[in-house]
Amino acid sequence: MSGKGTLPIIKKSDDFQSRIDSFIDFQQVIGHQTTKRALEIAAAGEHHVLMSGPPGCGKSMLAESFPSILPPLTKEAQLEVMSLYQLSGNEFPRGTMPPYRNPHHSASSIAMIGGGSYPKPGEISLAHHGVLFLDEIAEFPKKTLEMLRQPFENGKITISRTQARITYPSSFILIAAMNPCPCGHTGSDYHYCMCTKQQILSYQNKISGPLRERFDIQLALKPVNLISSNGKGWEASKVIRQRVEEARSRQYDRYGSEVCNSRVPYETLLKTNPLTAEQQINLQQLAIKENWSNRTQIKIIRLARTIADLQANTSISDKNIWHASKLNQLKQQSGDQSGDQSGDRHRSWTN
Repeated sequence: MSGKGTLPIIKKSDDFQSRIDSFIDFQQVIGHQTTKRALEIAAAGEHHVLMSGPPGCGKSMLAESFPSILPPLTKEAQLEVMSLYQLSGNEFPRGTMPPYRNPHHSASSIAMIGGGSYPKPGEISLAHHGVLFLDEIAEFPKKTLEMLRQPFENGKITISRTQARITYPSSFILIAAMNPCPCGHTGSDYHYCMCTKQQILSYQNKISGPLRERFDIQLALKPVNLISSNGKGWEASKVIRQRVEEARSRQYDRYGSEVCNSRVPYETLLKTNPLTAEQQINLQQLAIKENWSNRTQIKIIRLARTIADLQANTSISDKNIWHASKLNQLKQQSGDQSGDQSGDRHRSWTN
């Protein structure tokens, strides 16, 4: 500043590729093609995902590879994330990579939500514009999980203390994983489950109905048969990320701002993506049959819109709605499926 020296040259922080290489590539995950396809949809529309399956079936590996298919942060998003980290007293080391937070289930409510005498951002705000991975979500305190319902809905959290009342942004993609029962082997082809029905029900109920309903995609995974897996159709993260970026661009163009299908106001969603009269009637009939709430029906429409965006379709088709309804419901999936067979299995979603 005195004119006696030269200021250091700041290198352009476009180190996205070098940082993303530190994550597991989707191509390295054996099998789970249907789950990978579901995660691609989640990345494109910023949908929340709940994965259930026995220990060792690949839930954590899939979650850890998820950031590799996310597009880089925009400059505005990067500034928001860096500001939140600065407020929390931490450094954001990822450049244009979206944040990835993986708190342990022993984390306190304050650590998760934020707080203190002078409220600081918690894990959910540090995952803003990125991914919050909750492994063994059923082991988290129920009170902490219920606190996630507000940021689930509006992408921000308000913390009130005697000295201050602060609202922090917390718009993240939640990836959660859990075992199907206390021993983890319910439905397994290789292990015998010793849990009683009451124990299984009690374990499943650790996630309340309202919270479970807020997950857009629910998947039940099974172990992969390593011998029969041949690697055909296993795409690299780079290829998937390109499709995700294109799908997001279509959403930004349609809504006129950087907002995805999972967060756009419902009125805007319906105004820009009207269902046909027949589709509305069929969806209502299916909702009555399956006892779906209004929230579930809206989530299915949002999911269907994202699937249509990935296919570059301007309108939602019956097939998109059928696929979305299947993703929203917890169904057992074999881990060694060689490809996304949803299209081949397609039938009338009104059946």
